[in-house]
Formats: sequence, structure tokens, C-alpha cells
Amino acid sequence: MSITEESLAISEVAEATGLSTHTLRYYERAGLMLHAVDRASSQHRRYSTADVNWVLFLTKLRGTSMPISKMREYVQLVRAGDSTIEARRDLLLEHRIAVAAQLDTITRSLDHIDYKIANYTKKVDGP
Repeated sequence: MSITEESLAISEVAEATGLSTHTLRYYERAGLMLHAVDRASSQHRRYSTADVNWVLFLTKLRGTSMPISKMREYVQLVRAGDSTIEARRDLLLEHRIAVAAQLDTITRSLDHIDYKIANYTKKVDGP
């Protein structure tokens, strides 16, 4: 990619994604970006739209507690090309199962919290 008006500075990407600039730099160092982020002649990072979309996907994986090691594994599979589509699907299916189990646990916990709140509300408000 050549540096254009459409490329974004790291601060703009941080604002657009809700991540800190520190986290964006970490994602690069951890090998989570699909390719190296371009640099302006000043050596400042310049993110493409594709880079930003990739970072947004990474935030979804992290938001569902995918370990960095699994994210890195996924990135390596994507970089390897279409021959890894089945492996990518399997990795995401495995993660989905784990996320669904977490969601079930959280839902049950929330139900219990709601039950307690209802009981306390009855005691505060009276019969």
C-alpha cells in the first residue's frame, strides 16, 4: 500500500477501534497483524482500511477471551492462504463452543443476580 489520504495514523485507529495505541503496537509486536503496517517517511505507522478491519476482528476475538496464542495461530493460518480454510474454520468452531459455554455460565449467573435483586427490591419496597 502506498501512503495516501485514506491511510490512518495510529491515534486515529485507536479512536476508531477503542484500543490504546499501546495495544495496537503490541498487536504488531505479537505478530497478530496480517502484514507489516506501512510507515510514512517520518516512520509513523499508517494503517489501511484493511488493517483497521483486521484490528476490529482481532478485538472480537479478544472480546470473547481468545488467548493471544490462539489468535496468533489463526493469523498464521490466514497468512498461509486458502489451503488452511478448513483449519481456520475448525479453530473458530472450537472457540465458538468455548464462548457459548461462557455465555451459558454468564446467563445463569445473571439469572441468579436478577433473583437476588428481585428479593432485595421486595424487602426494600415492602409487601
